[in-house]
Amino acid sequence: MTRPNPDPRSILDLDRMVHEPARLAILTVLAAAEEVAFLFLQKVTGLSKGNLSSHTQKLEAAGFLETVKAFQGRIPSTTFRITEEGRAALQAYHRQLRALLPKEGKP
Repeated sequence: MTRPNPDPRSILDLDRMVHEPARLAILTVLAAAEEVAFLFLQKVTGLSKGNLSSHTQKLEAAGFLETVKAFQGRIPSTTFRITEEGRAALQAYHRQLRALLPKEGKP
């Protein structure tokens, strides 16, 4: 069964909270782990501390991730977890993106 050609305007319907490249990278990393440390997330995404902090705050405000602040001895530690809402948003984004891809064998 072939699917119809997607309407290019449907790109505008993508969830912009997820679609932004830095936030997409953050959510993708978090979806693959139970909990991720700030410094690890910074290293794998290549974001500066300020950018990572800004994007994680936006994702937390949207309900897509949880921030966990603790201490390891006297050293502060920040970790992140994706929420069920964040996981659902990432999965919906992937479905929308796949629907926009051309049919196999056609550019």
